[in-house]
Amino acid sequence: MIEVRDLFKSFGRQSVLSGVTLQIQSGERVVIIGRSGGGKSVLLKHLIGLTQPDSGQVFVDGQDIVPMNERRLLDVRRKFGMLFQSAALFDSMSVAENVGFALVRERKFSRDEIDAKVREALAMVDLDGTEEKKPAELSGGMRKRVGLARAIVYRPQIILYDEPTTGLDPIAADSIDHLLVRISDALKTTSVAVTHDMRSASRIGQRIFMLHDGKIHASGTPAQIFKSDDPVVNRFVNGIADPKENPF
Repeated sequence: MIEVRDLFKSFGRQSVLSGVTLQIQSGERVVIIGRSGGGKSVLLKHLIGLTQPDSGQVFVDGQDIVPMNERRLLDVRRKFGMLFQSAALFDSMSVAENVGFALVRERKFSRDEIDAKVREALAMVDLDGTEEKKPAELSGGMRKRVGLARAIVYRPQIILYDEPTTGLDPIAADSIDHLLVRISDALKTTSVAVTHDMRSASRIGQRIFMLHDGKIHASGTPAQIFKSDDPVVNRFVNGIADPKENPF
């Protein structure tokens, strides 16, 4: 479903991606881990064509999106749903209006069809009956669920998750992780998550990629990554600082 080949990206003199290569299969749940500022979010932006690489290729469903113009990229982006780190809800809108926002803008569905799709998406994230609430009335975990409902309301093939458990207590984070897995399995979506939460990574991922020094330093199942003898991987997943490095 997604393939990245030898991707390079710099901002000024700062090299962020230095030859990233990876493949993600259709229906697979993948987690990308790595240090803050290490390029994880930049890589996600490349997957949906929001950032242009200095060189390399990004294939989505067999199409290289790098040379595409904005019009063609819009068609590719319809394959994607996105759950933002902060859920990114519109405070002035109700839950239903937030979830149905993209459907209203596309003007392809009647009001009744949109309402039905919104109710279905909210039911899938266990938020039946919250349509008229405002984001301010919701807990952090509920806002994440609304963001997920918005991501799945038009049935994307791929869902990107940017730090899905940030700001949640351990119980709410566990609930969100299990919900992401359930949604992925039910809708047969390809899921790509970026996270610093190692418990979340182990619960969500069927495979984990570690981005380090601008490249994929390691990949494997959660068991392989968390039992790795590689010192860089071992220190990161166990939260052990390298005394020779400046952590900032």
